[in-house]
Amino acid sequence: MNYQNVCIEAVTHILPPEVVTTEEIEKWLQPVYDRLHLSPGRLEWMTGIRQRRLWKRGTLPGTQSIQTVRKILEKAAFPAEKIGCLIHGSVCRDYLEPATACGVHHGAGLPPECQIFDVSNACLGLLTGALQIANMIELGQIEAGIVVGTEDSRSLLETTIEQMNQDTTLTRQSIKPFFASLTIGSSSAAILLTHRKISQTQWRLAGGNYLANTAFCHLCRSDETVQTGDSMKTDSEQLLLQGVATAKALFPIFLSERGWQRDEIGRFFCHQVGKAHQKRLYDELELDTTRDFSTLEYTGNTGSCALPTALSIGLEQGICQPHDKIALLGIGSGINSVMLGLER
Repeated sequence: MNYQNVCIEAVTHILPPEVVTTEEIEKWLQPVYDRLHLSPGRLEWMTGIRQRRLWKRGTLPGTQSIQTVRKILEKAAFPAEKIGCLIHGSVCRDYLEPATACGVHHGAGLPPECQIFDVSNACLGLLTGALQIANMIELGQIEAGIVVGTEDSRSLLETTIEQMNQDTTLTRQSIKPFFASLTIGSSSAAILLTHRKISQTQWRLAGGNYLANTAFCHLCRSDETVQTGDSMKTDSEQLLLQGVATAKALFPIFLSERGWQRDEIGRFFCHQVGKAHQKRLYDELELDTTRDFSTLEYTGNTGSCALPTALSIGLEQGICQPHDKIALLGIGSGINSVMLGLER
């Protein structure tokens, strides 16, 4: 998918105020650590994550997404009445129905002609939503759209800790599927896309590619609730291997369709999972790790908001040069991979 008329007008994020350190989590897990003779510090050593953040208890994802939509409109000085599509793309949503996008649309004061719906694609929800909006802009159906999402990890984190402490049958082997849930953090992020004729940034979305590898859809599963889940089991080792393999298969296609070379890309932003994942991804894709921008150390894995949050923080810190080609490398359970290319 190549685009001629789609621009990224703004990217923004909001981080929750409450910080929970990995050291605190291990103190809460002291009963199971003592029983299995696990040494403190192993969780940060395995993941590289020092802390993650939590929303105030009882916060609905849609309520926070309203604030994020307002922030991105203000940041871009873009009129709400020109938004032709709103997509809510996070794993977490308010209810099974209606779409969380409905409440966000109302709360943000968007026009009645604006199309609204939710997109669910695990950690790729916001990138998938961005592609849907880009397609609509390229087809001339709308001139601008926003994809937004809010991930809330509190329930999953607290329930996982409780389950680990109470289940006295856990062994050093059977405890492994729980650890990924301890890396999850909370964030809210949004991307505003516009037609180039009304763009003030002229920061073009050159195109995107996706690849499905659904033979491994069983490697990471949450329960049936609409929040992050009261429980989630993850085969982290296989998910890393198969996820990176999927990205490795897609990356040459992504480069070829953009007409890009590896060494032309100034910055890479990948899904923020853990240090082992990032190292293996860049090793397999033969990319310079110094061009990566990481936030997982202080945000944890914030699901669909992880990559957009890292992009937003990186742009705020001015790490991208004016004419950099930028690659967004997304991998999500399922397994799916989505890659987007940005250039000025």
